Amino acid sequence: MKIGFIGLGNMGAHMARNLVAAGHEVSGFDVADVNIDGVLVAKTAAEAAMGQDVVITMLPNGDILRNVADQIIPSMQSGACLIDCSTVDVKSARAVADQAQNAGILAVDAPVSGGIGGAEAGSLTFMAGGSTAAFKIAEPLFDIMGQKAVHCGDAGAGQAAKICNNMILGATMIVTCEAFALADKLGLDRQKMFDVVSTSSGYSWTMNAYCPAPGIGPKSPADNDYKPGFAATLMLKDLNLAQQAATTVDAATPLGQHARDMYASFVADNDADMDFSAMLPYLQDKTYN
Repeated sequence: MKIGFIGLGNMGAHMARNLVAAGHEVSGFDVADVNIDGVLVAKTAAEAAMGQDVVITMLPNGDILRNVADQIIPSMQSGACLIDCSTVDVKSARAVADQAQNAGILAVDAPVSGGIGGAEAGSLTFMAGGSTAAFKIAEPLFDIMGQKAVHCGDAGAGQAAKICNNMILGATMIVTCEAFALADKLGLDRQKMFDVVSTSSGYSWTMNAYCPAPGIGPKSPADNDYKPGFAATLMLKDLNLAQQAATTVDAATPLGQHARDMYASFVADNDADMDFSAMLPYLQDKTYN
C-alpha cells in the first residue's frame, strides 16, 4: 500500500519503520526534524496524506488530532482509510470519524498497548473502533505493526477500550508497588514475594511481566533506572481521559479517580520523566496516613 504516516515520535517512528520493512511505500511527516530510513519525508501533513491508500496518525492529544484531521482529510482521496493510533478522548475520535465519513473516507480509531518496546518489536495490541469495511483495510497493517488487533465496535470504541484498560493498569501498578513497599517494611524478601504472588491469586501483568522492583522477574524499566517504557506522564494522561469519560457518562470509578490523583502527585513531585512503575521508589519514602 501507499501509506502516509503523521507523527514520527517514539512510537510512530518504529511503526513506520516496520511498515517499510514489510514492503509498503511510506511518506512521513512530523513537526520535529525526523528522518527514518526508507520513509519519504513530506513537507506538510497534507502532503504526506495526498494520494495515499491509508493515512496513519500517532499524535499527542485530541486537540492536535482534530487540527491534523482538518489539514489531511481534504487532501485524502475518496475511499482511502484514516487510521488514528493516538490515545485521545472518545469525543474527538468520533468527531474525526464523522468528518472523514462526510468526506467519503473510511476511519478507524486504533489506540495501542505495548509501549515503545512493542512498537519496535512489532508486537503492539490494537484496539479498533470503526466500520467492518474500515477494519478490514487496516487489519493487514495491524498484523505488521502488532501481534493482535481487536475490532471493539463502532467509532470511538477503540478509545473506550484503551482508557478502560489503562485505568486497570494504572490502579494495578499502584497496588503492586504498595505491596512491595509494604513487604520491604515487613522484612519480606522481594524475590520471595514475587515467587509467591506471581503464581498465586495476586498474579497480574504489572507483577509478572513488568515488575516494578529491580532485579525481580523479567527485565523491565525498573532494571534501567526507571527510564520510560511507558512514561508516568502518559499514564496520567490516560487516567485523566478515563475520568473525563466517567464524568461524561456518570460512571462511578473511585479507584480510577484515586489512581489519577496519585499519578498527578507523582508527576508533580518528579522533575525528570520516569516510567510509571517508578511509583515504587516514590512510595518507599511514604509513611502510613
